[in-house]
Amino acid sequence: MAFDGITLKKIICEMQILVNGKVNSIYIPTSNNIVIGIYNGAHYALNIDTSASNYRINLTTKSKSNPLVAPNFCMLLRKFLINSKISKIYMHGLERICFIDFECFNEMNDKVTRTLVIELMGKYSNVTLLNENGTIIDALKKFDGDGNSRSIMPARKYTTPTSDKKEFTQISEKEFIDLVEKSEYKTLNTAIPNLINGICKQFINSAIEHLSLSNTLSSSSLSTLYKYINSILNNNCEKSYIDSYKDNYSVFLADDVKDNLSSNFFIDDFYHSKLLNEEYIAYRNNILKVLSMTLDKIVRKLENIDDKIAKAQNMDTYKMYGELLISNIYRFTEDYEKAKNNQNLILITDNTKFVELENFYDDNKLVKIEIEPNISISKNAEKYFKKYNKAKNTIEVTNIQKIETQKELNYIESLVYSIDNCKTIEDVDDIYNELSENILFSNVNFKNKSHNRKKKENDNTLNNFMRFRVDDFDFFVGKNNKQNDYLTLKVANPNDLWFHTKDIHGSHAILRCNGITPKIETITKCAEVAAYYSKAKFSSHVPVDYTLVKNVKKPNGSAPGFVIYTTNKTIYVNPSSNI
Repeated sequence: MAFDGITLKKIICEMQILVNGKVNSIYIPTSNNIVIGIYNGAHYALNIDTSASNYRINLTTKSKSNPLVAPNFCMLLRKFLINSKISKIYMHGLERICFIDFECFNEMNDKVTRTLVIELMGKYSNVTLLNENGTIIDALKKFDGDGNSRSIMPARKYTTPTSDKKEFTQISEKEFIDLVEKSEYKTLNTAIPNLINGICKQFINSAIEHLSLSNTLSSSSLSTLYKYINSILNNNCEKSYIDSYKDNYSVFLADDVKDNLSSNFFIDDFYHSKLLNEEYIAYRNNILKVLSMTLDKIVRKLENIDDKIAKAQNMDTYKMYGELLISNIYRFTEDYEKAKNNQNLILITDNTKFVELENFYDDNKLVKIEIEPNISISKNAEKYFKKYNKAKNTIEVTNIQKIETQKELNYIESLVYSIDNCKTIEDVDDIYNELSENILFSNVNFKNKSHNRKKKENDNTLNNFMRFRVDDFDFFVGKNNKQNDYLTLKVANPNDLWFHTKDIHGSHAILRCNGITPKIETITKCAEVAAYYSKAKFSSHVPVDYTLVKNVKKPNGSAPGFVIYTTNKTIYVNPSSNI
């Protein structure tokens, strides 16, 4: 991300509002997150995040849930910093390390300065507490380095990380230009981040675009960039601000910045939205994974049923073989002489595996029937009749199983459609609630289920559905199966119009008619929206059924979202949400 040294500089400049503030609370909501409550004429919350992809420090207004038992490092910070006063917030150059000095009293009641060091370096981000002598008291992440690397362990001297890059604040414009021009790099957005400490590629790209520069190396471009960066860093960053840039953010130069905390709260909102999105994607993908596994299981079950039905299709042949054997039982003999003298007889020996008989069901054509010579002909016929009865029973049972399995398959596919159309964690929660109540998922261990905020039945108000205004009529569309049921069976009036794509997974949609018969133009618009909120969203000429709500029924025991309907009409439309 773009949280580089320039961003940290701007954030720290705004955080000077905390100087002389009193620390009144410390929490560690997660293993990578520390929140410090500070009062300085107003209440502030300082958020420190050391996660690999979202590392940052900023003032926050977002509340977070805390564990019931505070972690050890949280208890230590409370012991040493609660009721202390912030005396200084600073950084050295553009290194991504923030230092916060606290005025405290030690065990002897002497005033001392303790320092919280926040290193913001991707997966190496850390928070370390130092005593007045610069010795480590403790750290969020402790590690014991070898002779060639530093250690972060209690009772050891704290040392800052080293870097081979140049410090921008310590070089002149000429040194800056010479350094970049003499390097092996060919473009500004690769050279500067690799040569100068605390400046990321994202910032250089935004500066190049903001200044209308070419990305190629030139003395004039480098001079312009140097002055631009200097202007941002001067005057305590009072003329700079943080704003969106290509799905990310960057620091920009401005003539005047009115809100002295705007950058902190921009960072707060940006990462809060990012975390919610990551949380939503992880939650959604977990549900999709469960649905995919269940779908594969049901497809394999359906294939197995189809295989059994295919094998049982020979049942009439088994019956015919049995009848032919019984009908010709008088012709079979084990007496060689009798068979020799009577051509109508059929000799059976220990090596006889097949017999040929005239099939009176097919113009007496010869049919070859497999037999077991060690048992009687009647027993062979009985075995074929047993195969026939078994196959007949198999088809009866498997046909019922196939219908039920197909219903399960259709239901899972409807859930996949619903999850594909989720926009928020709350939408995914609705799907989770539905899954958790279904026996198909009784043995599934869901991850991320802590997001679940189960709704009460009376929470399904009209505000929870997608709502449109179509030619002075209210038009409602369900977001998932449970909403579809509630909308159709509880909310809709008997004489409202009900819409659904024909034989295609989609949302239930209701046009509230209020006793007025809508025009065909209005019905067409509603059908277009119903088609848009279906699996046929990207198709054309989509069939949409519509009928009065009183003609829509839900069979007992059927899956959520499943209904049957009669006396419907079908209209073909192109999906659209623009009405």
